[in-house]
Amino acid sequence: MRRDEFAMKDPHEVEDFLNGMSFGFLGTTDEAGIPRVTPLNFAYVNGAFYFHGSRMGEKMEHLRRTPAVCFTVADEYALIPSYFSDPEMACPATAFFKSVTAVGEVILVDDLEEKALAMEALMKKLQPEGGYRTIDASDRAYIPRLKGVAVIKLAPQRMSAKFKFGQNLKPERLNSVVEELECRGKHRDEETAELMCKYHPVPR
Repeated sequence: MRRDEFAMKDPHEVEDFLNGMSFGFLGTTDEAGIPRVTPLNFAYVNGAFYFHGSRMGEKMEHLRRTPAVCFTVADEYALIPSYFSDPEMACPATAFFKSVTAVGEVILVDDLEEKALAMEALMKKLQPEGGYRTIDASDRAYIPRLKGVAVIKLAPQRMSAKFKFGQNLKPERLNSVVEELECRGKHRDEETAELMCKYHPVPR
């Protein structure tokens, strides 16, 4: 059961997280019900996830046969060793992260305007510095390419977000972990400590 203290219910924070990520994992099933997970890039536009790729292949076969899917995006911020809060027991060891999971049915997008919208959003993630011709459905150079590429849309029927940053910790232990992170100073430790203080429901 998902612990409620880790649930992120602010849609703006969830959207900001998704807009900052470019990679996730799409879960599909074959005709025998055997699952497959495909890592792929995505764009999140107007409350829907978009993916692109070839019209052929195992993933597309799965989607055409069984459009029900699960898609997960996750970002690990810091590994928290047990000795940050307990000198002997291994139990406190954990990781702090953000994740979003969406469940629903996919459709294959045919409309060129919607395809262009999705592909331009993806390009802005993968190449934010620009240096390419804007993807426009009315651009003759892009029309055959938009027709040829498969664009898949997932409008979630259910979506949940988990932001785990020690919301379950008592103030004394929270302070201990924050101080250890600040002293350790690894990549993203300072950011993680700030998020711990932000999301913890009890004042330090």
